[in-house]
Amino acid sequence: MSDIETLKAEIKKLSAKATNAKMNLHDLSEELPVNWTSIMDVAQATRDAYAALFAAREKLKEMEAA
Repeated sequence: MSDIETLKAEIKKLSAKATNAKMNLHDLSEELPVNWTSIMDVAQATRDAYAALFAAREKLKEMEAA
């Protein structure tokens, strides 16, 4: 498998992880004020998941352009 194909597979995994994190944040928001103390942790996990996804997408763009 090429580096590009490997990165595309990784992006699929990161996308699923980001979507799951987004749903966790959404679920938490619907349950408020229950578990309000976990807002920052869930939000940070969601931010980290999307940051990793966007970084991988940028890397893919660079690899495809080269």
